[in-house]
Amino acid sequence: MEPSDRSSVQYDVVVIGSGAAGLTAALALASKLKVLVLAKGQLTGGSTAWAQGGIAAVLDAGDTFEEHIRDTMVAGAGLNRLETVEYVVERAPSAIGRLVELGVPFNMEGDALHLTREGGHSHRRIVHVNDATGWAVQQALLKAAEDSPNITLLPGRSCIDLITGRHEMRYSGSGRIWGVYALNEETGHVEAYTARATVLATGGAGRVYRFSTAPRGATGDGIAMAWRAGARVSNMEMMQFHPTCLYNLEVKNFLITEAVRGEGGHLRHPVTGRRFMPDYDERAELAPRDVVARAIDDQIKRYGLDYVHLDISHRPPEFVKEHFPNIYEKLISLGIDMTREPIPVVPAQHYTCGGVLVDLDGRTDLPGLYAAGECTESGLHGANRLASNSLLECFVFGEAAAAHILDHWDAFDAPPPIRDWDESRVTDSDEEVVIKQNWTEIRRFMWNYVGIVRTTKRLERAMHRIQMLNGEVEEYYRHFRVSTDLVELRNLLQSAELIVDSALRRHESRGLHYTLDYPETLPVAEDTVLVP
Repeated sequence: MEPSDRSSVQYDVVVIGSGAAGLTAALALASKLKVLVLAKGQLTGGSTAWAQGGIAAVLDAGDTFEEHIRDTMVAGAGLNRLETVEYVVERAPSAIGRLVELGVPFNMEGDALHLTREGGHSHRRIVHVNDATGWAVQQALLKAAEDSPNITLLPGRSCIDLITGRHEMRYSGSGRIWGVYALNEETGHVEAYTARATVLATGGAGRVYRFSTAPRGATGDGIAMAWRAGARVSNMEMMQFHPTCLYNLEVKNFLITEAVRGEGGHLRHPVTGRRFMPDYDERAELAPRDVVARAIDDQIKRYGLDYVHLDISHRPPEFVKEHFPNIYEKLISLGIDMTREPIPVVPAQHYTCGGVLVDLDGRTDLPGLYAAGECTESGLHGANRLASNSLLECFVFGEAAAAHILDHWDAFDAPPPIRDWDESRVTDSDEEVVIKQNWTEIRRFMWNYVGIVRTTKRLERAMHRIQMLNGEVEEYYRHFRVSTDLVELRNLLQSAELIVDSALRRHESRGLHYTLDYPETLPVAEDTVLVP
């Protein structure tokens, strides 16, 4: 279908995002409804395609749901909601089953799925496709979506704001969501995509930070849009830093998977060669990510290092190449042979544990708006995500949102007449450099002040910068025609503010939120819920 025809087509549901969560929801909805999937940039531009690890599920004979639940709760430092963890863990095996039916070529061991183990898990329970699971999953979901007559995929659409009652021709303060205004990146015009129900699957806010493994588009768009529309946001201070991102000035954001440590890799001081993890935790390299990331951060700050070494060269070369073919090839192309020498690594922002508050049906606070995946706070991850639970959350909540919409379809009204986007007062921007400057500034102060180790003073400094930038960006936004860069900058700044505000409110250290001013963990775990 040509995009120009789309104004005459009424879709039943708009899904924002084309990763694991969005496409899972779209495929389930398409059994009965007409679905439009919008993607910023390319359809494969999200985080799903980059997930190296795998998907956690209880599939091993000796493993139990109880143990997967307990491992998730331990990693989440008690901040998880038990009913959510139970709900997701119990649905994991069937989610894997559906992916097998879609043709995802998981590694096998005889007739059974091959299971690997990662930090924080008490059992081998990670199904994977070598070290590129996400790419295989993304391909299978996209192919199924392309084959579905009820799904229309529209890339190159940068979503700006959710359409609420305030945008109805006959103004309403209802807060009901009727779709989204999106910038057509090709024409430069803003289009209104309306539907009876909207599913937000926009991913995380990792690009708020200078070092991040997230793709370029992870600018917190969905979280910021939902917040502006009136939805509550929870636990945004819980930003996960992956302990081991390749340190290379040419190649940005190349992740060295957790499984390298799971299969015996050691972390060492790059000058002395000393293995330092046993000094920090008896689990050494297999401690949860927040512990490992803080230890590396401590080594880097204490000794003035640029990076530390991750070394698996003591394992047989064939073993290393067979387990990590993609990482091995990538590193060889950069002149590093991981079978013979260590890999330079630094921590990098990796996963947004907080987000738009949702219930077990994927419902947000706003009628007609559902959300799934990394843009949400469902209660699954708590204060720290357990490895390979993230793709799992996408499948389970993508399905849950779709199921709730299908079950209650008769209660969804048709969208009322909606006002067109007003472009009358804007001019083309003459100052692209302003956007770039602000973007760089945000990412730098967030890395320095709101990173792995925090203090109240650092957080206050960050908030001061955010408040100054708010005025600048708002003025800029009002006067100039929107571009993807400007939309992202506005969302990035809003996400940064939510992270800092949440961090200032938590007067304890728990999981990923570690502050020198409140090193103790309080007896009762409470979510940081921000109300617009």
